[in-house]
Amino acid sequence: MIAYLNGKLAYKSPTLVHLDVNGVGYEVNISLHTWSHIQKLEVCKLLTFVHIKEDAHTMYGFFEDSERSMFLQLISVSGIGASTARMMLSSLHPDDIQRAILMENEKMLEGVKGIGAKTAKRLILELKDKMKKHNKEDVLHLSVTSHNTIQDDALNALVTLGIARNMAEQAVQRVLKAEPQLNELEVLIKKSLKSL
Repeated sequence: MIAYLNGKLAYKSPTLVHLDVNGVGYEVNISLHTWSHIQKLEVCKLLTFVHIKEDAHTMYGFFEDSERSMFLQLISVSGIGASTARMMLSSLHPDDIQRAILMENEKMLEGVKGIGAKTAKRLILELKDKMKKHNKEDVLHLSVTSHNTIQDDALNALVTLGIARNMAEQAVQRVLKAEPQLNELEVLIKKSLKSL
C-alpha cells in the first residue's frame, strides 16, 4: 500500500489535490485541516490512506501523522465511513476530536454535519479506552513537538505532574479564557496549577 506521496501540487482545492510524483498524477482527498497547512505550498509530502471499496479506490491525504491516526481510528467505528471521518477532520482539529471523546462531550461531536446523538455516543464508547491508552503512552514518551501549541505543552506538563487530564484541561482553559494573550509556557503552567 502507498504510505505517502511526495511531489508537486499540480492542482489544489480545499477538499482535493492532484499531486504530481515524477510525472504520475495522484488524486488525493484532503480535509480542511490538511488544506490549512498546504494551501501556500508548491511541493509537499502527504501521508496517505487508500480506501478500497467494490466500486472505487479513493486516496486520502494527511499533512500530519496525528490527523491520519485520528482518521484511521474514526473509520474503525461502525457507521463512520471515510467521508464522514474527513468531514469531522474538516470541522474539528484532531486534538479537539480526541478531547471531545475523552471528555465524553457528545454536543461537540454532534456539531459536525452527519453526526447525530447515536453516532456521537458510539464514537465515545468505542474510542475512549483506546485513546486513554494511547494518551498514557504519549505522556510516558512526552515528546514535545514543534507544532504543539502552548496549550498542549502546558497540558502535557500538568499531566506529567500527576494531574488528571480533564482537570488539567479545564485549568488551562480557565487561565487562557481569562488571559487570551498569555504566551509564556511557564506562566501558563503556574497559573493553571494555582487555579486547580
